[in-house]
Amino acid sequence: MAGHLSQDSSISLFIFNRTKKISKKWHKVFNGQDLDFAIKKKIQFDGLITCLKDDNSLKEVLIKHNYIKHLKKDSFIIDHSTTSLALVDFISTHEYVINNNITFFDAPVSGGEAGAINGSLSVMYGGPNKNLKIITKLMENYADSIVKIGPNGHGQLTKMINQLCIAGLIQGLSEGISLGKLSKVNMDKVYEAISNGAAQSWQMDNRFKTMTQSKFNFGFAVDLMIKDLKISINQAKKNNLDLDISQAVLRKYQKLSREGDGDLDTSSLIKLLK
Repeated sequence: MAGHLSQDSSISLFIFNRTKKISKKWHKVFNGQDLDFAIKKKIQFDGLITCLKDDNSLKEVLIKHNYIKHLKKDSFIIDHSTTSLALVDFISTHEYVINNNITFFDAPVSGGEAGAINGSLSVMYGGPNKNLKIITKLMENYADSIVKIGPNGHGQLTKMINQLCIAGLIQGLSEGISLGKLSKVNMDKVYEAISNGAAQSWQMDNRFKTMTQSKFNFGFAVDLMIKDLKISINQAKKNNLDLDISQAVLRKYQKLSREGDGDLDTSSLIKLLK
C-alpha cells in the first residue's frame, strides 16, 4: 500500500515498520523517507496512515512511540487495521486527537495480500465528514472500492460482517471441494460448471483451484482470522446474537493454529477435512 502511495508525486511520504529489515527492503524498491528520521527532525505531519496487527499494536505505535504527537492541528489518521470498537473509541476520543481537532477514520480493508499488491483493495470506513476529499485521493492509490459507511466504528462493524460472511463461506467451500476430491470428480470441470452460478464468490474464484491442489500460501493468515472472528463474535454477544457457525469455524481455525498452521492462509481450513 505504501508502495502505491510512493508513486504519487504530490505526496511527501515517510514510512515506518516495526521490523527494520522490512523497512530496508521497502526502501530498495520504492521512493520514500524514513519516518524515524523525520521524527528526529521534529517534522509535523498532515496525516498518518496505519495498518497493524491488532489493538495493542496500534496503541504501541501511536501512543507508546508517541507518533500521534507528530500530527499537525486539523490533520487526520486513517487506520486500515482490523480492531475492536473499544480501540476506535480510545483513539477518536484521545486527548491529543480532541485538542488538535484531528479526524480519525477506522478504515479496515478487504482483498488480501493480492489486493494490496495490485492496488485493488476494498476500503470500508467510518468517521466524521471532514477531510474526505483528501483521504479519498490517498486511498485511491491502492483501493478500487472506497465506501464511507457512517460515523466512527461503522468501518470496523462492516469488517466484522465481512469476516463472518467469509468464515462460513470458506467452510462450505472446503466441504464441497472435499466431497468432490473424495468422489474422484474432475474438479476443473466442477469449477467450470458452478463458478458462474449461485455458488460463485470471490473465495471460489481465487481459492477453489489452489484448495484442490493443497496450496495455502496466499496472504491473509489463519492467526489473523482468529483475531478477527473473536472481535466479531464478542461484538455479536453484546447484541445477544448467537453465531453458531462462526463459533464453530473459529474453533477449527484455532485447531489449525495449535497444529502449527497459523501462518497459512484461511483457505487451509480444508486441511481439517480428511
